[in-house]
Amino acid sequence: MGAERPIRRKQTARELAEKMGASTRTIQRIMAEPRDQFLARAAENRRRAVELREQGLKYREIAEEMGISTGTVGKLLHDARKYAVSS
Repeated sequence: MGAERPIRRKQTARELAEKMGASTRTIQRIMAEPRDQFLARAAENRRRAVELREQGLKYREIAEEMGISTGTVGKLLHDARKYAVSS
C-alpha cells in the first residue's frame, strides 16, 4: 500500500508509535515510501554522484553539492560500480 504523500520523517517509527498508541510496524507501513519511488530516487542519487565525480569533484565536494555525508557519497559510488557490473 504505502503512504499517499510520503515524507522523510524526523522521528523514529518507535517514537511515533509510542506517541500515537500504535505499533511500530503500523507506523512503518503508513509512512513507507513506495518501493518503486525509493528505487528511482536511489538510482537518481547514484547517477548524480557519478556525474559529479566524473566532473572531477572530490567526495567532500560531492557531499556538499548533494547535501549528504562523504560516507554516503562513497556508498553511492560503490553501489553505482556494483550495479553497472551486474546489469
